[in-house]
Amino acid sequence: MTHARRYFEEAAAILQQLDAAAVDRLAGELAALRERGGRLFLLGVGGSAANCSHAVNDFRKLCGIEAYTPVDNVSELTARTNDEGWDSVFSEWLKVSKANAKDAIFVFSVGGGDAERNVSPNLVKGIQEAKARGLKVFGVVGRDGGYTRKAGDTVIVVPTVEASRVTPHTEAFHAVVWHCLVSHPALQIVATKWESVARPVPAR
Repeated sequence: MTHARRYFEEAAAILQQLDAAAVDRLAGELAALRERGGRLFLLGVGGSAANCSHAVNDFRKLCGIEAYTPVDNVSELTARTNDEGWDSVFSEWLKVSKANAKDAIFVFSVGGGDAERNVSPNLVKGIQEAKARGLKVFGVVGRDGGYTRKAGDTVIVVPTVEASRVTPHTEAFHAVVWHCLVSHPALQIVATKWESVARPVPAR
């Protein structure tokens, strides 16, 4: 079997095991957040940070949810890292943003954070700050879900079907889940451009 075929079969297995009911529940939570005028703060590092930026666009443009991610402001992110340390970049950002109980955070992560192993401690502290302020915690994570799953309210765990490819599968399925959410009838209020202008291809 080729690598590509094996990879795609693994992805298909993940799709079959994903908790669709939990994704629907998360759509309802996000609709309620929008209704109460809350903001959505997306947290992630590495490839997950890039996913946060993309998802912020989709939640704002397609769903009318006021959404932000601290990773979009590289000046503040690097200043805080340089002056105060990497661990507190998200928690301090939430403080300055005056995050409150109407808001929520949404974590994209492979491992979900693990303070004991010093893996993504900034996510752990960000979640702790969010909980202290009364925010709900959402997430899409891999492996066993880490601290995000432990402390979160609605967290989707991407099943592990091949331990050597947890990272690419998890980061790929961040996109699968958030695109499911922003196209969910409970959330989407603006049509995506291509679907709004495309015409069916005539049958030959």
